[in-house]
Amino acid sequence: MFKDLPLWSNLALLAAAAAAVWWGGAGLARHADALARKTGLDQALLGMLLLGGVTSLPELAVAVTATLNDAPLLTLNDILGSASINVVILALADARYGRGALTATPGHPQVLLQGTLSVVLLLLVAAAVVSGDRLFWGMGAWSWVLLGSYALAVRLVATSNRMHSWVPDPQGAQHDDPPESDAPKASRAQLIGRIALRGGVILVAGFVLAQSAEGFAEQSGLGNSFVGAVLLGLCTSLPEVSTVLAAVKLGRYEMAIGDVFGTNLFNMNILVLVDAIHGGPPVLSAAGAFGTFAAMLAALLTLLYVVGVIERRDRTVLRMGTDSLAVLAVYAAGVAMLYRLR
Repeated sequence: MFKDLPLWSNLALLAAAAAAVWWGGAGLARHADALARKTGLDQALLGMLLLGGVTSLPELAVAVTATLNDAPLLTLNDILGSASINVVILALADARYGRGALTATPGHPQVLLQGTLSVVLLLLVAAAVVSGDRLFWGMGAWSWVLLGSYALAVRLVATSNRMHSWVPDPQGAQHDDPPESDAPKASRAQLIGRIALRGGVILVAGFVLAQSAEGFAEQSGLGNSFVGAVLLGLCTSLPEVSTVLAAVKLGRYEMAIGDVFGTNLFNMNILVLVDAIHGGPPVLSAAGAFGTFAAMLAALLTLLYVVGVIERRDRTVLRMGTDSLAVLAVYAAGVAMLYRLR
């Protein structure tokens, strides 16, 4: 749709849509925190199911739009690229926290479980790309595996709040009392309406992002793979940036981490949707070395934070935990490799 527009117009549309996506995510954490207070839902679970789902709306809009425009690889690389960027966002949250390593704050096994399960799904994507895929009931066989694995992951996380198999050292945990919010003055219905409004803005802006990014990829010569994984991935991750930083400001650290891990889990379902609406062969089988590396990069970055949560080393450099610094270094090297593979 936007391919006939000049390059500067597509860049302007990208910037405007990105700003709308940022606004949509900016108030989600505050409203979700208020909803958690009213419903008694666990922070990590709410971050996974509510924030993770709503902040995935740009990827969903990009997925449907790009696939209908016969550019499913743009969607695939957007999702895999944003999975890495989402994890990098935790480094920004770590610097915002500033009183120790962010990974020393979780006090419940749900965060570990979410991170580990997101790694499992990312590695399943890499396995699908490497081994190839075959159609089965309208989708690739690996897409059915991803769908079943996500359903199992949600069940495991939802039931983990009754588990006490992993308990942090109280001396290593960093828990601050979250400040009181004025948002609980709103009713439950009002909070849900506000969340839905911001979600709608994110969804519409995601559609514009997909159209303008596709035009920019063709006009700039960078290609759908690199533009999808880096530029579009960054734009569609803006709700996570604003939401995670807001959650840290509210003192809802597990919600912030759960948002990132939950978004990456939810986004694997978008790959299944792309495969279902794409009329050609299985999408995952066409990703090639670029898609394999992008999935493995996201899995490695996630594992660095999982190790940080397990180790709970409350040591900071430049206001960030050492695990956050490692994530930034690995991501920078990963982007350089993705540019070579584009």
